Amino acid sequence: MIKIFGLTINRVLFFFVVIIVSVCGVNSSINPNSNYHNSNDDNNNNNNNKPSAIPLILIATADEETNNRNNNNLSNDDDGKNDTNSYKGVNIRGLYTSLQYERYPSAPTPLLADYYNKSFRLISEAGMNHIRYVFYWEAYERNPQLFMNELDTVANFADKWKLNVLYDNHQYHTSSWLDPKNGTGFPDFLFLSSTDASSLIYRKGSGGEPTDKPAQVWWSKWWDRSIQDTKRNDGWTLQANFLKKIVQEVDEHPSTLGYEILNEPQIHNDNQWSKVGKYNTFMVNELRKVTEKAIAYSQQIPTSLENSAISMTPKNIAKMAPNNKTNIVFEFTIYGEPIPNTYQGNRFSIFVQAGKLAGVPLYIGEWNNVKREKVNDDESNIVYQINSEKSDLTQKQAVRFLEDFKEVDIWGWAYWNWNLIPHPAANVNLITVTESGDIETTIYYDILKHAISNG
Repeated sequence: MIKIFGLTINRVLFFFVVIIVSVCGVNSSINPNSNYHNSNDDNNNNNNNKPSAIPLILIATADEETNNRNNNNLSNDDDGKNDTNSYKGVNIRGLYTSLQYERYPSAPTPLLADYYNKSFRLISEAGMNHIRYVFYWEAYERNPQLFMNELDTVANFADKWKLNVLYDNHQYHTSSWLDPKNGTGFPDFLFLSSTDASSLIYRKGSGGEPTDKPAQVWWSKWWDRSIQDTKRNDGWTLQANFLKKIVQEVDEHPSTLGYEILNEPQIHNDNQWSKVGKYNTFMVNELRKVTEKAIAYSQQIPTSLENSAISMTPKNIAKMAPNNKTNIVFEFTIYGEPIPNTYQGNRFSIFVQAGKLAGVPLYIGEWNNVKREKVNDDESNIVYQINSEKSDLTQKQAVRFLEDFKEVDIWGWAYWNWNLIPHPAANVNLITVTESGDIETTIYYDILKHAISNG
């Protein structure tokens, strides 16, 4: 990039235009707090509330700068060096974009506009520039209007605070159909097909975790593309159409960084790796019809290094990558320090190698430091649950996490979590909501803020 007096040509031209416009003036202005264009005549009707007049040419230039920040996020900078670790942020779970309003009806909640405005301000003040916004398909099916209204609120306040949002199509324990207490993700109609005799296997409440047989059956059929709704519509196509609605709602916002196809899909056989790749290829091809912004595909679960049924190797994980890798990132999680020759360290290394084999940037969509312990679930199966008393994150640990991320050229990261609803493990939420609905940050907010400033 050619530079004049240390400035790029684009910057020189920008300042030149500013001088010309300042001298000549323009007749049109916009309200910087609105997405709507106003003429000066319109504003004369209410001089007391008249917005600041900003020349349209300057706004166009500013928009171009913002769009370059978001749409070219995988390209090289002016000096030819990769701008690694660009996105630093936090996961946010909403109210109507999840099932929290149903499961915690008595929980204190602020007005959503106040909640997102203050939350995004605090996130920005902590030195973060990124949000991984967690939403659930079945929440949309429960109430599309409330879902989209909240999504629009998120996008507008993210614009205001100049945050880059990756919209994450999340699932946990598959669906509330299989796990009414904790599960969220796929809508009920994908479990009710009258043409699928095996649907009796995954009856309501029969279990959506990777260790549950109904979940194993359902996910295997999902990768075979044999899951349909009650009208025999293809499940993959239904999901792609849903994601396109998300894109249509938020894609034009300068804050929109991109989209995640599906969080932590379950794999139960080593022949399913390439099937997931076909699924991701289908989804990317469909989304590329409506957006050019970043698309993330996710690691699988379970992530046991000793599970011979799936053989979790870098080569197998790389098979999940879509064929079209333009502006694609590989998302994975880390819930413990990646110390070499430990489970977390080996797991981290495998995912890093998988991303390199696939030839795509690495994105840590969730990270924290939690301790898990073996317990028996309701079916007497051994599962791992978070030990809230032993889970913690110290200042030194937070700094080491971020240092480890830099060493492997992470494209971006998002801390888990920022949530209206409290979690038994204190470090799994950066805020608390008071009885009056006010937001208060926790000690872990300060720890993360200091770790970022030291980086």
